[in-house]
Amino acid sequence: MALDARALDHLALLARLELGADERAAFAGQLDRIVHAVDKIGELDLAGIEPTTFAVPLENVLREDLTAPSLPREDALAAAPARTVEGFLVPRVLGGGEG
Repeated sequence: MALDARALDHLALLARLELGADERAAFAGQLDRIVHAVDKIGELDLAGIEPTTFAVPLENVLREDLTAPSLPREDALAAAPARTVEGFLVPRVLGGGEG
């Protein structure tokens, strides 16, 4: 599968990249080599080989999720630059303006 200009434009759009002419030429060559390398995998006889997600078995190494007393609200909010009665006051992320 060859990587054409239309496919490169689509990838750039998905990655939210604005590519100049020099960048387009460089990336087109690099991506074409990557596509050809991945295509070689398709040439392998993989009949009878089970798909794997991980090369080694994984175990849950996280601790058990237990409830425990937390920091009192007043202590947690003591050094907050801005706060309400219930929590931290932060700038609005969507919609503009202050919290």
